[in-house]
Amino acid sequence: MFQSFEETAQPEQGPARLAALRQELATRGLDGFIVPRADRFMGEYVAPRDERLSWLTGFTGSAGLCVVLADQAGVFIDGRYTVQVRAQVDLDHFTPVPWPATRPGQWLAATARPGAKIGIDPWLHPPADLEKLRADVEGMGITFVEVDNAVDAIWADQPAPPAEPLTVHPLDFAGEPHGEKCARLAADLEGAAMITLPDSVAWLLNVRGADIPRNPVPHAMAILHADASVDLFCDPGKLDDAVRAHLGDTVRLHPEAALEQHLADHNGPLLLDRASCPIAVQRALGPKAHALLGEDPCILPKARKTPAEISGMRAAHIRDAAAMVRFLAWLDRERPNGSLTEIDVATALEGFRRQDNMLRDISFDSIVGSGAHGAIVHYRVTHATNRPLQQGELLLVDSGGQYLDGTTDITRTIPIGPVGALEADSYTRVLQGLIAMSRARWPKGLAGRDLDALARYPLWLAGRDYDHGTGHGVGAYLSVHEGPQRLSRVSEVPLEAGMILSNEPGHYREGQYGIRLENLIVVQGGAEIAEQDARAMLSFETLTLVPFDRRLILLGSLSGEEQAWLDAYHAEVAAKIGPLVEGADATWLEQATAPL
Repeated sequence: MFQSFEETAQPEQGPARLAALRQELATRGLDGFIVPRADRFMGEYVAPRDERLSWLTGFTGSAGLCVVLADQAGVFIDGRYTVQVRAQVDLDHFTPVPWPATRPGQWLAATARPGAKIGIDPWLHPPADLEKLRADVEGMGITFVEVDNAVDAIWADQPAPPAEPLTVHPLDFAGEPHGEKCARLAADLEGAAMITLPDSVAWLLNVRGADIPRNPVPHAMAILHADASVDLFCDPGKLDDAVRAHLGDTVRLHPEAALEQHLADHNGPLLLDRASCPIAVQRALGPKAHALLGEDPCILPKARKTPAEISGMRAAHIRDAAAMVRFLAWLDRERPNGSLTEIDVATALEGFRRQDNMLRDISFDSIVGSGAHGAIVHYRVTHATNRPLQQGELLLVDSGGQYLDGTTDITRTIPIGPVGALEADSYTRVLQGLIAMSRARWPKGLAGRDLDALARYPLWLAGRDYDHGTGHGVGAYLSVHEGPQRLSRVSEVPLEAGMILSNEPGHYREGQYGIRLENLIVVQGGAEIAEQDARAMLSFETLTLVPFDRRLILLGSLSGEEQAWLDAYHAEVAAKIGPLVEGADATWLEQATAPL
């Protein structure tokens, strides 16, 4: 099993650890300290060594931070985690704070004493974060002091840094040699660019790693120069002869410990990503260097998938869909027995995916939430929380695989026996939102914020909504969450051909149920419509090919166009996935994809 069901956090240890941290801060003459869920590479995902937020507070979400003061400790969480955080932290010692509605600097301005000294680890904060913090406390006399990490000082059994080997990502899957990528990006550089995000390094050099669970990325940093050469900073033990030969002479290899001296000796401009490069990198630059704050040059090119990457994603999704069909057919056969638990479901699902020899990992710990657990958006089942599937409840299953040729992410909501009218109505509205996004056509130049409401409108009509974005970017055998593209109220990045996103509206009732439906979609370009003028239009192609549960669909609520889309989708599923399953699974698929 890739997934384990052990409880990784220890919230009962939170009060004692918080007290120890406060004592450490007092020793250093600090009034507070900020503990983000971050590492020095500044990606979304972190290795066990860098799970400082979880270790201190018990909160295991994928985003957030804790601001510790002498008398208060605010745990900042977004809308995905409002339910989860209350179950994971000691509320007598930690206070959940809605974020980004309340920024950490705003909270400090209202909570910390004037003149307070707040410690920050300069390897865990980018310039943009520090700028916001300083702006929010302006006039309060509050200062941010860059120090060695105070949590590390009290974490006696902190895990060792990961040291997994790098592998070569085949050109057949990447679609462009790494030398050509470097030359293409270098042509626009003034001097050089610092690259710290693990998926950017992996994408640029056509390598993959295993330093972060569920994400095939390495812990490594790189400097791309205007002559297209690269300085790669990585533990030499991670690089075998095949990787060294692949990288070639234009990629100079250095141990990770050599980075700071290299920065001190750097001569000329160095582009630093304002949102992801640690401020420690800027501090390490010597007098001959000039920092240019901008954007990681890999971000947008990585998001615009090559034809080879899109082809690989299509292939991975077809095989993943076959595994999902076998799983859903198994679930329908087994659930009447009344003995299945959430762990049984997660274990079986991974087993079906593992039958594919191109699977390298799951893309995240499978979310298998029955009943009230489905309302916890990023619920992770453990032996302590595991519960049986019960009649009359909904089961939310959000999962995915990391295949050599692509990354998948799919959510389906399944009824365990007959459910109520409210659940069916909400499910139908969520499905209508997904269909609306799938059918979207829009003028080139619009961003995710311009489309987000399409998926929410059917829910809004009933006074309902959801507190997460409608979709995130997805990498090609890279991170399942990838920027900068998003379907979200806050996304200002124009959508472009080749970008892959999730389409996942939902609805949640705390203590009762959760509903989410998710397909991956890829932006398609080149189509034009002529009305009074010709406009370049974009649209979506759906990659995910798994039936929706017709037992929850209120057919009378669907428009003719919605029903036609769903019938066409199910016909495509039957045509492409039918040849890959047999026996009882094929019979199940035939029934699941029959015209409405």
